[in-house]
Amino acid sequence: MPEYIKHPLIKADTVEQRLYQLDLAGKALDVSTLVVLPTGLGKTVVCLLVMASRLEKLGGKVMVLSPTKPLVEQHASFFKNVMNIPEEEVLTFTGSISPEKRSELWKTGKVIISTPQVIENDILTKRISLENVTHITFDEAHRAVGNYAYTYIAEKYFETAKNPLCLGITASPGSSDEKIAEVCESLHIESVAVKTESDSDVKPYIHKKEIEWKRINLPDEMKEIKDLLNKVLEDRYKKLTELGYPIYNKRFVSKKDLLGLQTKLQGELRGGMPDTSVYSAISLLAEILKVSHAVEITETQGLEALRMYMERLDNEAGSKSGSKASKRLAEDLYIRQVVHRLKDCDLEHPKLEYVKDIVLNELENKPHSRVIVFANYRDTAEMLTKALAEVEGIRPVRFVGQASKYKDKGLTQKQQVEIIEQFKAGDYNVLVATSVAEEGLDIPSTDLVLFYEPIPSEIRSIQRKGRTGRKHEGRVVVLVTKGTRDEGYYWSSLSKERKMQSNMKELQSAMPARKNNSIEEEFMLDSNGKDQKTLFEYDDNNESKPENKDNIKIVVDQREIRSSVARSLDRNGVEITVKTLEVGDYILSDRIAAERKDTQDFVGSLIEQKLFEQISNLSRAYEKPILIIEGESLFNCRGINPNAIHGTLSSISLDFGVSIFYTRDPEDTAALLQQVAKREQVDEKREVNMHGKKAAAMLPQQQEYVVSSISDIGPKAARNLLKHFGSVENVMKASYEELLDVNNVGPKTAAKIREIIGSEYKR
Repeated sequence: MPEYIKHPLIKADTVEQRLYQLDLAGKALDVSTLVVLPTGLGKTVVCLLVMASRLEKLGGKVMVLSPTKPLVEQHASFFKNVMNIPEEEVLTFTGSISPEKRSELWKTGKVIISTPQVIENDILTKRISLENVTHITFDEAHRAVGNYAYTYIAEKYFETAKNPLCLGITASPGSSDEKIAEVCESLHIESVAVKTESDSDVKPYIHKKEIEWKRINLPDEMKEIKDLLNKVLEDRYKKLTELGYPIYNKRFVSKKDLLGLQTKLQGELRGGMPDTSVYSAISLLAEILKVSHAVEITETQGLEALRMYMERLDNEAGSKSGSKASKRLAEDLYIRQVVHRLKDCDLEHPKLEYVKDIVLNELENKPHSRVIVFANYRDTAEMLTKALAEVEGIRPVRFVGQASKYKDKGLTQKQQVEIIEQFKAGDYNVLVATSVAEEGLDIPSTDLVLFYEPIPSEIRSIQRKGRTGRKHEGRVVVLVTKGTRDEGYYWSSLSKERKMQSNMKELQSAMPARKNNSIEEEFMLDSNGKDQKTLFEYDDNNESKPENKDNIKIVVDQREIRSSVARSLDRNGVEITVKTLEVGDYILSDRIAAERKDTQDFVGSLIEQKLFEQISNLSRAYEKPILIIEGESLFNCRGINPNAIHGTLSSISLDFGVSIFYTRDPEDTAALLQQVAKREQVDEKREVNMHGKKAAAMLPQQQEYVVSSISDIGPKAARNLLKHFGSVENVMKASYEELLDVNNVGPKTAAKIREIIGSEYKR
């Protein structure tokens, strides 16, 4: 009979006593700690023990942050079941709860489980304060890198809380010392506590996990299709070389190499007036990346997945906003041969038969088994689900993320939760999943995990394998196509996993006895603990927030808090106020407001004909409007002709009187905004004024808007049409021949106008 944890804040007979969990909790109560524990061994219980101790001794609130809404709900259900506090004091915060409601709930909650983005937004908008939060757990802590919300929340927590202590929990922190160090620094972690499957106190809870690697030959017909694609690559590599950008060792060039060259080319674009060869090279590189992806799909996924990809490529080429790269590829002789071969070829990747045989064999031998099949791509997941559904006894379901794209609708988080519940209940016995099923979700103990292909990431590989061997013996099968990228990913993943295990052992061996011995008494257990390795020492004086000596204020549009600009402004000591603005993204004074657009957004707004309306509103509402273009690939977005971008920028500056600034990234944007605001508010003694509203468009602008709403007609063509015919009505009445008399209106545009205006409306 198992013994159970005894604690005033934990319900009796609900949480089994495990020595290693008590040991880890004891270490995590000493200092802010990163706990590394294999999947399925109860990281959430360690979190519970630390939370209960902090609540009993210090009161206040405790918080658990988890990356997704399903994970948040999963954790909330666990804590409500085992914690001896009123259920109404255990709260979930997600985007589906209104900000006003969250603000009210915050006052009464003791245990808050939330997605990090929600907490980040509520801190920025000053709806909540972390002053009385006595503990934060960062679930899946390996995410705490770069601009992820965990980084900002930890920074604000240690800046404002009276008694801060945090716990990071993960099964796989990464193979590099640099990655682990970045996570620790981001979360203000001072020590690392590690348990591995080989530890004596963990071994009793570990079940055998058999791992098999099945190597498969690529059929000749698929090799022929791959050879056609390689001919396209060879041609594009040759053209790149002729432009002065040779690709060495073409046979082994990686995506990382290609992206590195892309970054170099974009740097040359920013360096003044680049040679036209740079634009050509960037466009060629876009083609190479697309074809290289098609080769990988052929080698590792199969022809059905390749068909879907080629169909999307063809759809992109035929669309108005399609890139030049996709249009040129659609016309390429070898690509057309590939498409033709795909129509006539009934062959599928031999992996598909292996998947059906392995899954069927598992379910026939163990009828109550649960199986997860992992695939890197949604198209493959769709293909596998359909193929498995044709086999009697297999009840598969596709499990993918939320994003939707052409002919591929994602799953909402509610649908994801429903599918997991049906999988648990046995309505489905096979989950065909992409990466969304790798991390943390409460998927039941699985008897078989099947990798359709290896993955080079050690973190993702470990998480996938962790889906089996939890409550009983499990099995992992990885399919590898010989002589393809599968083999490269296989060796890469193995190497990184071994390095991570080695790093973890080194960390563990460097941990002397800990100082905190109260955990045994508190939870009624006797354990032998070790101390932990201190990674960082913090100087409180160096960690303080910059003072806002000049009392600089900036009003930020509500939608802009999704970017990290507002976070950077706050870090820099600027007093930010978040409002819903009708005009602009940032208000810096009574006469200056700024519209921020990253390069993708700028080009997207131009294509969708929203840009000039936004700029017009900004210029009418503020005396000195600013446009900030953020990013380094303006002339490489969506295949737009550089002349069109130069023309747009000229019009924004000369016709609308808007000042244009270029920044590298959100941090650079924040620095610029701060300097402009300082100049206005400190040097010029101006107040911040939110007077800006969308001014009613004048009649000529309204007329131009009506005409330019017709497909293929831009602002310039609309003005030419109106000048020529004198009114909107006359434009609409004009014949095809009369339209051709207008400057910049050719046969195609004239035909389009007549088709739209003269065709019968049918819905």
